[in-house]
Amino acid sequence: MQAKAKYRKDYRKPDFTVTDIFLDFQLDPKKTIVTAISQYQRLNPEATKLRLDGNSFQFSTLKLNGKDFKQFEQDGESLTLDLSQLNTTDFEVEIVTILNPEKNTSLQGLYQSGDGICTQCEAEGFRQITYMLDRPDVLARYTTKITAEKSKYPYLLSNGNRIASGDLDDGRHWVEWNDPFPKPSYLFALVAGDFDVLTDSFITKSGRKVALELFVDRGNLDRADWAMQSLKRSMKWDEERFGLEYDLDIYMIVAVDFFNMGAMENKGLNIFNSKFVLANPQTATDEDYLAIESVIAHEYFHNWTGNRITCRDWFQLSLKEGLTVFRDQEFTSDLWSRSGKRIEDVRLLRTAQFAEDASPMAHPIRPDKVIEMNNFYTVTVYEKGAEVIRMLHTLLGEQLFQKGMQLYVAENDGKAATCEDFVSAMERASALDLTQFRRWYSQSGTPELTISDNYDEQSAVYSLHVSQTTPPTADQMEKVDLHIPLKIALYDKVGKPLVLKHHDNLVNSVLNVTQSEQTFEFTDIHTKPVPALLGDFSAPVKLHYDYNAAQLSTLLRHAENHFVRWDVAQMLYAAELRRNLTRHQQGKPLEFSADILAELYQILESYQQNVELTTLILTLPKVTEFAELFKTIDPEGITLVRDFMVRTIADNLKQSFLKVYNEIRLDTYRVTAGDIALRGLRNLCVSYLAYTTVGNSVVNKHYTYANNMTDTLAALSAATKAQLPCRDSLLVDFENRWQHDGLVMDKWFMLQATRPDEDVLLKVMQLMDHPSFNFNNPNRVRSLVGSFANQNVKAFHAIDGSGYRFLTDILIRLNESNPQVASRLIEPLIRFSRYDGQRQTLMKRALERLSEVENLSRDLYEKIEKALQ
Repeated sequence: MQAKAKYRKDYRKPDFTVTDIFLDFQLDPKKTIVTAISQYQRLNPEATKLRLDGNSFQFSTLKLNGKDFKQFEQDGESLTLDLSQLNTTDFEVEIVTILNPEKNTSLQGLYQSGDGICTQCEAEGFRQITYMLDRPDVLARYTTKITAEKSKYPYLLSNGNRIASGDLDDGRHWVEWNDPFPKPSYLFALVAGDFDVLTDSFITKSGRKVALELFVDRGNLDRADWAMQSLKRSMKWDEERFGLEYDLDIYMIVAVDFFNMGAMENKGLNIFNSKFVLANPQTATDEDYLAIESVIAHEYFHNWTGNRITCRDWFQLSLKEGLTVFRDQEFTSDLWSRSGKRIEDVRLLRTAQFAEDASPMAHPIRPDKVIEMNNFYTVTVYEKGAEVIRMLHTLLGEQLFQKGMQLYVAENDGKAATCEDFVSAMERASALDLTQFRRWYSQSGTPELTISDNYDEQSAVYSLHVSQTTPPTADQMEKVDLHIPLKIALYDKVGKPLVLKHHDNLVNSVLNVTQSEQTFEFTDIHTKPVPALLGDFSAPVKLHYDYNAAQLSTLLRHAENHFVRWDVAQMLYAAELRRNLTRHQQGKPLEFSADILAELYQILESYQQNVELTTLILTLPKVTEFAELFKTIDPEGITLVRDFMVRTIADNLKQSFLKVYNEIRLDTYRVTAGDIALRGLRNLCVSYLAYTTVGNSVVNKHYTYANNMTDTLAALSAATKAQLPCRDSLLVDFENRWQHDGLVMDKWFMLQATRPDEDVLLKVMQLMDHPSFNFNNPNRVRSLVGSFANQNVKAFHAIDGSGYRFLTDILIRLNESNPQVASRLIEPLIRFSRYDGQRQTLMKRALERLSEVENLSRDLYEKIEKALQ
């Protein structure tokens, strides 16, 4: 297939728009009839052709102003009306289409999820329901009437407010909804099914009462409360921090089992992957609880940054996603732990986003060229997009940033905006010149800062020399200098912070790096300082500075910034891994620095000073994180050296781990910051102790006495990774207990897929026939196949190519059933340039086999083409 690319530079305003649309759904899983009556307006008086997007349905009838209309042309993607004989500006189009939700495995448009029916329309799913101007800059008011069998679908939901309902004589009933706020088609939603409902309410700051309704599958009501409380906290926080209030009479969330993404912010009716709604202590881990709260908040915050103000075109996706990720990160930071949240986000950036920058799919946060829009829901657009907003926040400060937000909202409410609209508002609110800063939107790749320093004892002047460069990426060879905020601190040898001055003026701790080479001078420095660089990860860059062991030790012990202390530990681990990988490749025995072990011992012994930070520092980077240190990745070598590091730390600190493990006692399960931190440290102790002589008994006991999923899974994970004798019996026990629950079994599938066993691939293939596994459920596929391909680095990259062949077989199947999931799973294959020649050849062969598949989806075509170019 030859899919056509779209370019940002080609954007044109629509010739026509829709002001109002009435949708009538006669719902049936095998045959749903949709009547769409739309009020159109001709915006361009010269335009005579109205091209509407649409595919994957049966087209029935078309009327123009109430009369049958035959002057149209059709292809597989569109319907074009010839309006050359129409003399009016305003006109009505009525279209009837027939859908089969049951057969729609793509999970886009209208599809069946379990016994219910629901929609997913972002980015371009609405065109699978009816013919429409399916673009984000066409904003219409929607009225939706849904009719269905009452016994099977007692709840019929759509956007906005419920305005009417009734029963029919044949056992069917209907509900009508109206959304008063104009919105693009991607925000349309419909859900029909039988649910348990949790109801609550929220009083807004202006005194309006909003009804809150949370719909879950029957029997799951005991797992809905945390999500409801998370929603109320989100609503309150957005009022207090951003001054933004909810605007409808009702806010609904529905949890569905079959969903391609995490959740969707449809106006007033958020549809969620049940993974990000359902939680109780027996089924969800601490990590799950925090993820649910974060995703609930993210989708709620979209009400303003995404819905009330949407994006003009899909190239501007980061306008809503980058900004809303920043907002949900700030929400979690304000409610829980700022440094802990920052560290979690940076780990994701350094592994997933930096890897994307180095891949064939490298793109700026505002891409210039797209073949399949679904491929640009990426860590670059979301996470790096959020970093760009965070840098603006760093440069402006909270007060001016909020002033910029208010200006942006006031100017763009009810409109489809661009990234430029946002930056312009920030610029005018702060009077800062952001001309150079705008380059972050159009330049791809990970900038690198190389820093050296100089200290003149006589003049008491300390200088930092900073140079910036961004290496070429697959999509852009030429790079320009960026405006990079570099947050620093200086310490003396005993760890006391020094005042930053230049002559008599205090210097801001955030340095503005704007040139390829720059020098920053600090005066009145009476001892050679230790620099803490890139505090809080003030920019998404790679940092090169030649620290010595004494400097790192000073920062690890004394830096006031918790991120810096954690980051120093990462540098120490990275140096150990690099050194030992070289030794391994040279056939020399591996060794671990006694000094680092001594530092780790000190940190563990004084864990009560900061429990969370202790856990974060003592957590060794994953294989995937270590892999990003290298241009050419050695999967076997990195796995082996990391395993050696884990075992060495475990052996040397065994007594301390045991002591801390026994000291921490939590009899009841509570989701509080203090308890989560203590559980995290206790479970970290378990993960290390698993590799020692007491491992089997400690892990077995930990599993047996666990009264919550966090502890249960920690024991199961420790047994699996350390290949303990108790592992198999624990895995069987867990399976017997939870095989009826798909979400909990996802955790089990993930552990099975990441086993360090030699025959793990065979195990994964067998598990695809497990009664709890469903190939059409994206969560199951991601937990088993995705975990194997992305997390089990050694096994997936086995030198015989078996991992690549397995993934290719899966992708060929998914290309037919769910191309969006296939496109997510292909990522490790397209990054072949990071591996040795033999693996590169095998991975290319896999991609060439995929490229020859008949009816290859656009989702896969785009990535394969870019990789093989």
